[in-house]
Amino acid sequence: MIDKRVTSVAEAVADIFDGATVMVGGFGEAGSPIELIHALVDQGAADLTVVNNNTGSGEVGLAALIKAGRVSKMICSYPRTANSTVFPELYRSGRTALDLVPQGTLAERIRAGGAGIPAFYTATSVGTPLEEGKEVRTIEGRDYVLEYGLTADFALIKCLRADYHGNLVFNKTARNFAPVMATASKTTIVQTMEVVTPGELDPESIVTPGIFVDRIVTVDNPALESELVARGVSYPCRSGCRGTRWLQELPSIFPTGPM
Repeated sequence: MIDKRVTSVAEAVADIFDGATVMVGGFGEAGSPIELIHALVDQGAADLTVVNNNTGSGEVGLAALIKAGRVSKMICSYPRTANSTVFPELYRSGRTALDLVPQGTLAERIRAGGAGIPAFYTATSVGTPLEEGKEVRTIEGRDYVLEYGLTADFALIKCLRADYHGNLVFNKTARNFAPVMATASKTTIVQTMEVVTPGELDPESIVTPGIFVDRIVTVDNPALESELVARGVSYPCRSGCRGTRWLQELPSIFPTGPM
């Protein structure tokens, strides 16, 4: 079987192209692949459509990608949270579009896309502005809105452990959207804290099998979004430093436990 390891986050995201649709794992900071996103900021791909639960926090991770002007459209459930300081301004100015999707519907749209289901009906959003312009069908006396499955060119996700064939184990709720995004994307790119030899992972604990994974890169000490936001950190840093140099400029930013 294929050894799916790559040597760096830069190599992992090198072929993401302008105009791509990119699914990004994470529920807040839990499961957010910050290092992969920062590598995408450095890589320069633009006019991206990004699928995520929210729009990032502070000026790191997904928020840094949005701030850099690389995201033309967000598909998400929570575009404005306590620390979402970047996206609201870009949305109000018309520079970034928004497709607002209820959280359960978002998860099901991604799951459906990965399962090859083109569309489905749901009662969620019936009678709200979110049903406008969509097909509504009455089934057994109840109205349902037609929603379409979501697929992507790339998925950027984060796991706790992986073997080099691409079988993944997640840390509790850090799995959130990652497993379904892996199935719904043409190319799935994973950052992991540890890569082991095939056979070392308990088969009963594997959440995402390697058939859905294309690239794995080890990030053994991932940054923790909440700590970065609390310190007012930006990516790139305000003097322009990126990558390894950015990390060298940031003492004590690493997590006490895996996210």
